[in-house]
Amino acid sequence: MGDFLPYGRQSVVDEDVEAVAAVLRGDWLTTGPAVARFESDLAGHTGGVPAVAVTSGTAALHAAYAAAGLRDGDEVVTSPMTFVATAATAVLQGAKVVFADVEADTANLDPAAAKAAVTSRTKVVAAVDYAGHPAELDELKAVAGDALLLEDAAHSIGGAWHGRPVGSIADLTTFSFFPTKNLTTAEGGAVVAAGALLERARAFRNHGLVRDKAAQRYPGEGPWHQEVHEFGLNYRLPDVLCALGSSQLERLASFKRRRAEIHARYTEAFADLDGVRTPVCRDGADPVWHLYALRVLDGRRRAMFDHLRELGIGVQVNYIPAYWHPVFEDLGYRRGLCPNAERFYAEELSLPLFPALTESDVDRVIDGVRAFFRA
Repeated sequence: MGDFLPYGRQSVVDEDVEAVAAVLRGDWLTTGPAVARFESDLAGHTGGVPAVAVTSGTAALHAAYAAAGLRDGDEVVTSPMTFVATAATAVLQGAKVVFADVEADTANLDPAAAKAAVTSRTKVVAAVDYAGHPAELDELKAVAGDALLLEDAAHSIGGAWHGRPVGSIADLTTFSFFPTKNLTTAEGGAVVAAGALLERARAFRNHGLVRDKAAQRYPGEGPWHQEVHEFGLNYRLPDVLCALGSSQLERLASFKRRRAEIHARYTEAFADLDGVRTPVCRDGADPVWHLYALRVLDGRRRAMFDHLRELGIGVQVNYIPAYWHPVFEDLGYRRGLCPNAERFYAEELSLPLFPALTESDVDRVIDGVRAFFRA
């Protein structure tokens, strides 16, 4: 059967290990020069829009919503085809989440559905770049109107939409650097924004502390003095992990190329299969393919999942519609709310996709999928 193939895996080389070791041998472990360098390096991939590094993609979403000033009574319009954190962090800020349906082919937030969901209480429209394919950002920005557009780009750092890099279009963009993502800091994330939004996110990731005497209410207290004007949390990503991130960013372009090669091989190999539907790529999209989201038709997704897992191929399903989680069910959300998302979920199966996959690994996955239809 061969070794177990996970659906995603980090790609760590000796240069990454040395970058981390260099920090461990130095004076800084937490917030030091490697943080500033990593944030600067990230801006090189966002069209120059600055970044704030945080401890996870979830922390990035939480900090972004806090930066947006989200509070009780506000609404966030978002996609259900995402990990629960996109919605949960908005709820934790006191907002009401309004789920709008996705496009049937990309599983990204449908601008028409989002437009129908926007009200005078909408503070943020949160799009998700599902599988690494950028959302319809221009249309969604128009839909948002006076609200802020947040791009949950956990899957898509290094991608572009109509020639503009992910991170340069939305008012707020969030990244995740979990090991299965397009680059890793082990755990980590970032908020990308400009001006006051960036500063609010930066303050939130450090307890909301105000150290600038000119901004303090009681600056004469003493040289040790610091104040909290708005609540924040400790979401600081340490130097040791930021060093790993900077090292990984040097290979982001090669990661992107290899993911695209594997993605293209799968699509070509399954083109003649009637029982599946392969992912689409919209004109103007330059994805970094985080997932290969195969659609298994005719109610056979579970059977395909079990078949491939028995072969040691670690397929996954990404994701159950967010409002299916009991925590949202208990808030009154009901199944049937977003039919396209629920149909997509019923068919979706993520095949292994990460840069270290060998050609024989890819052949093994292809053979496993094709064998399912010969059985």
